[in-house]
Amino acid sequence: MAEETTSNPEGGTLIAAEPVKTTGDAAAEGRIGAATSKVREEAGRVIGEAGDKARAYADTGKEKASGALDEFSKLMNDAAGSVDERLGEQYGQYARSAAGQISGLAESLRGKPVDELLDDARDFVKKSPAVAIGIAAGVGFVVARLLKSGLDAAGDLADKGDSGTPKG
Repeated sequence: MAEETTSNPEGGTLIAAEPVKTTGDAAAEGRIGAATSKVREEAGRVIGEAGDKARAYADTGKEKASGALDEFSKLMNDAAGSVDERLGEQYGQYARSAAGQISGLAESLRGKPVDELLDDARDFVKKSPAVAIGIAAGVGFVVARLLKSGLDAAGDLADKGDSGTPKG
């Protein structure tokens, strides 16, 4: 093969150190194609497993949330009797109505698959983005406060553990 030469825009001539090959090695291209195919296949498998685990965690969380809503609904129903006595039947009925709504939410949550719940959430965000941002900010604030109080409590316990040990 002859050496190839190219022109430099500034007027000089560059000479290639090695000849440029115009045809590739078919065996090497075949190995690269097989490796690429194997990587894609493995990536697809890993993504599928991750999706399955995420759905399993979401199902577990959905069941826990449904159970918590049911418990809260029962507490509100129980409290409605004392609200009747203290504030009047009208306010007790409000508490019963709220408990019924919460119970209905728990049943709705329990009855829908996770993918459908995600679709509903996406639709809600598209229809009411300002409300969604407000809810996200509120949830973020509550989570931050819970984490901060948990860390503060852990620090207090650690401090008491250090000062409560006898030194001898």
